[in-house]
Amino acid sequence: MPRSRTSPSYTAPPSRTSGAPRALAAAVVTLLALGLPAVAAPTAAARPTGAVTAPSPATVTVTGEGGASAQPDLAVVVAGVEAMAETPRTALDTQAAAVTALLDAVRRQGVAEADIRTESVSVHPVHDYTDGAARLRGYQAAQTFSLTVREVGRTGAVLQSITDATGDAGRVHSVTFDVSDPAPLLARARQAAHEDAHTKALQYARLSGHRLGRLVSLSEDATGYPRPVAPAADAASGGVPVAPGVIRATATVTAVYALD
Repeated sequence: MPRSRTSPSYTAPPSRTSGAPRALAAAVVTLLALGLPAVAAPTAAARPTGAVTAPSPATVTVTGEGGASAQPDLAVVVAGVEAMAETPRTALDTQAAAVTALLDAVRRQGVAEADIRTESVSVHPVHDYTDGAARLRGYQAAQTFSLTVREVGRTGAVLQSITDATGDAGRVHSVTFDVSDPAPLLARARQAAHEDAHTKALQYARLSGHRLGRLVSLSEDATGYPRPVAPAADAASGGVPVAPGVIRATATVTAVYALD
């Protein structure tokens, strides 16, 4: 009986892929089957290669201070009247008469209606105390005004007119000199502070062997509202002598410059 011939069998050579890639492929298939996105393994190009961070540039931080002065162009007078009487009504009537005299006097001195403002009005009992016992002495009525004098040279005359018109009832509480528009004065103070900061930064750059670079940041730390300082001259053209002095504004800034 003739023998059947068996075809030679061929066995595929074992795959050269390692177990790790097979496991990764199986994991990707599993993720896709579950509807989850597959995350690709990082490539060699995406991995950090030990890059060196550049050093931060050198800087210098300084504080600049500046100030500016100006002659005052107005005065604010706080004045008023007080009156004592046995009854509240009598005290108010006496006070009203003194107030009318005060207002007429300052108007004659050129104080405008818009520059006259009532600051306070009061009436209250006044008691004397003896051995712990109080005895009503009467009632005191008072009214206080803020008066803006736009001509500094007339401040003394305005004060004199108040005392002449009100007599014993008149009261002058304060006189403050100021500038009507402080913005230009503050601007000059800020400019002086900025220049002071730049000068200091330039000196520190030279001392450290660098050149001064660009301005990195600038912040304003404080700005002083204009205020009167030491008296400079007598502003009374007749009347009560006063000395307006000068008004001074200040500014402080912090600046950061790069060093080249």
